[in-house]
Amino acid sequence: MRVTDPQTLLIDADDTLWENNIYFERAIADFVSFLNHHERSPSEIREILNDVERECIVSHGYGLQSFTHSLVRTFERLSVEPITPALHETSHGFARTIAEQPVQTLPQVPETLAYLGKHHRLILVTKGNFAEQSGKVERSGLKDFFSAVEIVPEKDVSAYQTIVGHYQLADDQTWMVGNSPKSDINPALGAGLNAVFVPHDDTWVLEHEELADPKPPSRLLVLSSFAELSKHF
Repeated sequence: MRVTDPQTLLIDADDTLWENNIYFERAIADFVSFLNHHERSPSEIREILNDVERECIVSHGYGLQSFTHSLVRTFERLSVEPITPALHETSHGFARTIAEQPVQTLPQVPETLAYLGKHHRLILVTKGNFAEQSGKVERSGLKDFFSAVEIVPEKDVSAYQTIVGHYQLADDQTWMVGNSPKSDINPALGAGLNAVFVPHDDTWVLEHEELADPKPPSRLLVLSSFAELSKHF
C-alpha cells in the first residue's frame, strides 16, 4: 500500500525517533545488581519494580522523577539494610545516568523525516514530563522537520481527539506512527485515526499490549523500520 495524497503523520519520539528505554534498562540492571537481594531473583525484583512504576505513574506521571521514585520505593520494600540518605542518593544516581545520555537517533530517521516532510505534514507527539521531553526534542536536532510538537501527560483516546480538534485534522488522512501498542497504536485507532506500528526490540514492558484490530475505515500498517515509511508515504 502506498499513500500518495498529502497526509498528517503524528510521530512518536522515544524509541521511535531516538533510543530511550535501553538507558532505563541499563539503570535497572545496575539497580538490581546493587540491591543484591538474597531471597528475590532479578526477575522477581523486576516484577515488583514494574508494579511500583505503575503506582508512581498515577502520582508522578512519566519521566525521570517518576522513575526515581519507583527505584526508591522498590529499594525501601526490598532492602535488607536500613534506608539511609546515602542509599537514597545511590538510587537517585541510577536515574541521573539516564539524564546524562546523549540523544541517539535511530537509523535513517533524519533522512526519512526529510523525505516525508516534502509530501506530508509532520507533527511530533510525545508523552511525559514537559521539560524532559522538550529538552530531548531540542537536543535531537529533529525539531525543524515538524510543523508542531505536542507533549502530553498521557496518550489515550481523548488526547488524540484533542490533537485532531486543535489542528482540525481529517481522521482518514491522519496516521499515528510509533513503537508502543499501548500509547501510540491502540488509542489512535480507538480515536478513529490510522496507525503505523514500528516495533522496537526494547520497548518498555509497561507499553506492551496486543495490537488492536482497526475498525474500518481506520487502517493499520506494521513496518520493520522507521525508514520503511518512505515506501508507503
